[in-house]
Amino acid sequence: MKAGEQGKRWGVEQRLEFIEFRLFWEGGVNRSDITKYFGVSVPQASNDLARYQERAPNNIVYDTSGKRYLASKRFKPIFRKPDADRYLGQLAATSDNVVTLSESWLAAPPAFDTLPFPHRRIDPVILRDLLSATREKRSLHVHYQSLTRADAMWRWITPHAFGSDGLRWHVRAFCHQDRIFKDFLLPRFLEVEKDGDAGAPASADTAWEEFIDVKLVPHPKMSASQRRVIALDYGMDGESVGVKVRLALLYYFLKRLNLDGDAERRAPKEQHIVLGNKPEVRAALKVSEEQTPLAV
Repeated sequence: MKAGEQGKRWGVEQRLEFIEFRLFWEGGVNRSDITKYFGVSVPQASNDLARYQERAPNNIVYDTSGKRYLASKRFKPIFRKPDADRYLGQLAATSDNVVTLSESWLAAPPAFDTLPFPHRRIDPVILRDLLSATREKRSLHVHYQSLTRADAMWRWITPHAFGSDGLRWHVRAFCHQDRIFKDFLLPRFLEVEKDGDAGAPASADTAWEEFIDVKLVPHPKMSASQRRVIALDYGMDGESVGVKVRLALLYYFLKRLNLDGDAERRAPKEQHIVLGNKPEVRAALKVSEEQTPLAV
């Protein structure tokens, strides 16, 4: 298949998936939805709807009074399994101004809001330079303000990956001065001066390369029915679920879920889950802290 034909086919498949998304989540779709979002002509939108009807004849019916295509009672998705996280993720993205409502696949979202957090400044030019150095396996001479020092200082780092604790982003990099891999918070980069040869390969960052399976279980002081609902809430198999976490992100993971202390001593109404393999997790955390300090 030629490149142009492949792109055209992808465009059609994406529009068919869009039709199905609207049918499942909002109950219906019309030609104008397709023309406005994809910028195609009305005849093309009609062809897309006809093509979807051919592929899934039991999924869609035409409402002559409303002049709108509706999801039938026998609707079964054929393109992608409906994903609640994907839908809610689009809601969150619009709330956080990552995308506008017109850029999402949502047409009639419910009233909603998300918890606001203070915005952290990240210089896009510095981020671009860090991304470039990561791709090209180069080092950078950066002016960085650490909270462990009174004044900002220049240092050479070799970045190789990016991480987030859900609230803030950092770059994972080899510090040429301290000869160790560290987490450098993106807002604390003040300047980037020049690039140079890498100080260490990414493969040498064992805390980034290694993982641990963190076992989560319901709080032991919960009743049987409470444990069942927590198991359902977290998609547990029985009463446990394993989460694969990089050693380099383990501290942030535990802190985000309030598992960094003795979680089982907290009231179950406040702490719903605890560690099911606490000795192994604590040992892994100790190893990760010995290999690399936290964000500076």
